[in-house]
Amino acid sequence: MSRIDPLDFGVLLNLAFAAFKEALDADLAAAGFDDIGSSFGYVFRLLAPGPCNLSELASQLGMSAPGALKVVDDMVAKGYVLRRTDAQDRRIKHLALTERGHAALQRARRFHRDYEQALAQRLGIEPVAATRAVLEGMAATQAERGGRMPRPT
Repeated sequence: MSRIDPLDFGVLLNLAFAAFKEALDADLAAAGFDDIGSSFGYVFRLLAPGPCNLSELASQLGMSAPGALKVVDDMVAKGYVLRRTDAQDRRIKHLALTERGHAALQRARRFHRDYEQALAQRLGIEPVAATRAVLEGMAATQAERGGRMPRPT
């Protein structure tokens, strides 16, 4: 009789994230948001409370300004983000979500909530709440080490 070792924790996290991301992408595509890049979600959340400039966005994302600019340019081209020139200093461009950007973020948020509720119905409220607590603890540890932690909106 051969013994099968359980999957490594990191492998399980990766497989779970891949399944979640695939379902999220399918849901967004079905709603007409089939052109969302992998970094768009962080930008959506950072711009949801209001506009900011590129250097602020890059800092919040933990990226270089040129790296953030590449993501922003793609989002502008796809109609999710708008650039506005600062009235006081024309060199500064404020970035804001468009109506399409807000709609995509709302759809994604609804998916996140519904996905977690469906898991709770399938697996039970306690195991899903415990999983959330473990993931929050892992994220907090990463943030304490200076890692990226998206601000809640």
